[in-house]
Amino acid sequence: MKQFFIIAVFLTFSVQVFSQANSNQPLPNIGSGPWDYGIYGNTSLIQLIATPEKYDGKMIQIIGYLHLEFEGNAIYLHKEDFENSITENGFWVNFSEKVTQRANIMDYSDRYVIIIGTFKMNDKGHLDLFGGTIDDIVRLGSWGDWRKKK
Repeated sequence: MKQFFIIAVFLTFSVQVFSQANSNQPLPNIGSGPWDYGIYGNTSLIQLIATPEKYDGKMIQIIGYLHLEFEGNAIYLHKEDFENSITENGFWVNFSEKVTQRANIMDYSDRYVIIIGTFKMNDKGHLDLFGGTIDDIVRLGSWGDWRKKK
């Protein structure tokens, strides 16, 4: 009887934990985590701006402010960089078919996101305005929304 009680408590606790975790994320993560791509940790957008040659041709994971519009798809260091058209603090973005088929990427516009893609330092995006391109993005997830729910 004691074992049954312990199992029942454990199962109840497990269900509560998993249901809370899912309710804190309004948008799904599309794609997999960095471990599936041989990436260990995040690359700071500051590092990318300062030393783009170090990351050229490599798959990276970054967090930044994403804005999507015709001829203006980019991820920025800060929301204010987008609002003030500081494109040097931004990177052009191209999403893989894997991501675009699984989600409406416009749902992720004008919010902080986490993405994984291949960095190309010599591809500067529309009118060569940006610091490079994050190409073939295979992961897209909302970042920070979970904090607002607390």
